[in-house]
Amino acid sequence: MKKGLLAAFALVCISGAAFAQTTDDSRVRSRAVEAFIWGMPAVNFDLMLQAALKAGARENQIVFWSRIPDWKNQTLTPNPSTIYLMPFIDTKNNGPMVLEIPPARGGEITGTIMDAWQAALDDVGPAGADKGKGGKYLILPPGYAERTPDGYIPLASDTNMGYALLRSNVGSGSDVDVAKAVAYAKQIKLYPLSQAAAPPSTTFIDVVDATYDSTIPYDIRFFQSLDRFIQRETWLERDKAMIDQVKAIGIEKGKPFDPNLQAQKMLEEAARDARLWLDLRYEGLFKPPFYEGGQWALPVAHDVTEGLANLFTKPNVYPVDDRGAFYSFAFSSVKHLGTGQFYLVTIRDKEGKALDGGSTYRLTVPANAPVSLYWSGTVYDRETHGLVKDTKWSSRGSNTPGLQTNPDGSADIFFGPKAPDGKESNWVPTKAGGGWEIIFRFYGPQKALFDKTWRLPDIERIAAQ
Repeated sequence: MKKGLLAAFALVCISGAAFAQTTDDSRVRSRAVEAFIWGMPAVNFDLMLQAALKAGARENQIVFWSRIPDWKNQTLTPNPSTIYLMPFIDTKNNGPMVLEIPPARGGEITGTIMDAWQAALDDVGPAGADKGKGGKYLILPPGYAERTPDGYIPLASDTNMGYALLRSNVGSGSDVDVAKAVAYAKQIKLYPLSQAAAPPSTTFIDVVDATYDSTIPYDIRFFQSLDRFIQRETWLERDKAMIDQVKAIGIEKGKPFDPNLQAQKMLEEAARDARLWLDLRYEGLFKPPFYEGGQWALPVAHDVTEGLANLFTKPNVYPVDDRGAFYSFAFSSVKHLGTGQFYLVTIRDKEGKALDGGSTYRLTVPANAPVSLYWSGTVYDRETHGLVKDTKWSSRGSNTPGLQTNPDGSADIFFGPKAPDGKESNWVPTKAGGGWEIIFRFYGPQKALFDKTWRLPDIERIAAQ
């Protein structure tokens, strides 16, 4: 009897690596799928960091786009109507880091500072903690216990790294206004607190002409990215249940990730399984719609927006599945959603059919859109959730130079492979042979949007190629 117990105990104590080799592939494959879904926001962050490094940036520098981004910005569903800035913040080797946001005079910054899981530490600018007065945000390393000096907005992070997604808002979209937005944005500063008495110059890395690709790879590269993240960051208490899960697929802190060919094949299959599951989850988030009987929705579960804003501190709630679906098509988070910006998304036309790149559609944006800044509609590749490659532009909005409006103040935006006659300024190109999706952005959203006294109609197909 004792001998049998010892044998059973030895079997239970098999290491994760051995487990992966001795247990049937279906069990390990299911763990790989779960790791994929759980790790999505971390990999999403790591891929943006790797794109920055590839473009010549380093930690504690600011990646930015010196013009309105074109399709080469292959992040997930970016906004090509603004000037983007992305400081990548490392506190492990530099201690607390200061991110200075300028006062909203002569420009305006909106955005959010996040940890490496992309949970919001706080918003910045008029909708953030500085209320448009400008401020020195102090990002603290995990477990930092020293007293923070006066004059700073302290933000405690649970991760060694993090980043901020910042937007320098552009007025009319003209070259002059874009240049003003860039000049204003370069007043942002990033430096260690230890050098606050004489801050070094902030390094800005312009990536406007680089193909900055952080779209999600549904293959072995995803797990390689997840391994990089796990090696770099400490385990959070909320995620310790995943230690053995990822160990079973060969990812273990302090050890190399080197799957053999059989394991690679299994991981590739798991990545494909996860993609199918995440896409179904994404489509499910369009119900219920924002407007009764319509197609527009904010495809983010409430538990996710709440969790991203409070670092998932609510007891008995940890929406890993819906979080994974969200970060499969987007990046960043917001501390106070609906204050500085709001989004509506659709993947279907008025008749409920998937949006087709080979057909022509019209969206009539009613007059008096409920925004204090601007609105825009941006098209993305349904397959990758990135901007459609090799297109002239990806978005039209109220700040688009030359946008035509109707006598009643409304604006017709057209989508298709070819612009209708005389409507190029109101047209967003699509590509035949693929599907697309659209995000309609409201910057400076106002009451009429939320009480739905102003309604964005569904997109109508007007011609098929």
